[in-house]
Amino acid sequence: MTVWDELTGQDEAIEVVRAAAAGSTVRSPDGSTGRGMTHSWLITGPPGSGRSNLAYAFATALLSPGTPEGDLATQRQVEARTHPDLAVLSTERVIISIDEVRALVASSQFSPSVGRYRVMVIEDADRMTERTSNVLLKALEEPPERTVWILCAPSDADLLPTIRSRVRTVRLRVPGVADVAELIRRRDGVDAETAERAARHAQSHIGMAHRLATHEEARRRREQTLELALGIRSLSDAVLAAATLLEIAGADAKAITEERDAEEREHALRSLGIEPGGTIPPALRGQLRQLEEDQKRRATRSLRDGIDRILVDLLSLYRDVMMIQLGSDSELVNQELRPELDALSAHTNPAATLAAMDAVATARERIDGNVAPALALEAMLTTILRGTNARKGTEL
Repeated sequence: MTVWDELTGQDEAIEVVRAAAAGSTVRSPDGSTGRGMTHSWLITGPPGSGRSNLAYAFATALLSPGTPEGDLATQRQVEARTHPDLAVLSTERVIISIDEVRALVASSQFSPSVGRYRVMVIEDADRMTERTSNVLLKALEEPPERTVWILCAPSDADLLPTIRSRVRTVRLRVPGVADVAELIRRRDGVDAETAERAARHAQSHIGMAHRLATHEEARRRREQTLELALGIRSLSDAVLAAATLLEIAGADAKAITEERDAEEREHALRSLGIEPGGTIPPALRGQLRQLEEDQKRRATRSLRDGIDRILVDLLSLYRDVMMIQLGSDSELVNQELRPELDALSAHTNPAATLAAMDAVATARERIDGNVAPALALEAMLTTILRGTNARKGTEL
């Protein structure tokens, strides 16, 4: 088993970084490396395509002593983020702070201690503001000889042009449903039918497919989301549905963060020498307060992510309706709802369905722009209802 086995549907991208890792072990007479190895990389691709997975596989290959396949010890250290020559910046908040990037840039100046390189990974590099990006830019312009930067972002357009000009970009594509289903079946030990349904409902998002395949509550919440959208008949239904969707997103976010928050607090108390349930000395309360503030910021991002997942599910619903209306033979994302989809497609037209999809896209933009989620969801559902009723010849 190699470090590349957990990646699926990305053969071209894997070949690029694999060749670079292999070439990095060979130096020409002038001291340079061959086969496309460079000091800074940008891995782009849609959510769930495996950007961070490829980044850490690449890091393992670079840090492994002499083998691009990655030895087991190095692989375990990278997975645990404990390798002495690996530095990772990942945020659970809405943005990456300038202080975090400054600290990472400072550590990038150190020489590797056990490996050939010092590898710096920034997940969600698109969450840096322009001022923060300029701090990173200086490090990319004059990097130490044995430091490698690996940035991850949905698109190269999410970064400053000056940063894009200093990195080599590797683009990932959306993996096929069959590829994701096979990965979920093999890795998570679920049956083939459950894996296929999870991959299809997640629209090939690997992380979401894993969650849908292994958590019954996540599957139930998704079903409830689509049932709400299909059951809206009046303005009051739309308002109530918006509130319920927000509750569903909150419950999903809480389920994701609650267990992790408890583990982090327990680990922090243990590291401070405090027994569970024991009194926290005043001198140590500041550290726990900082942890609680970080968890609150993570909860805010998790809620936004939960709302966005709901909106993506709604987009899949109207996408299926559009496919039926146009007579396309493309596979439906929500095959289990075929009778309801047929009924909805019968009393609307493609123009109304397209308007509904535009309303969902607008809601995503508004929420990303800090509009109150409840208001954005109400406006979205009201717009969809208005288009549906106009087709039916009725008024709100």
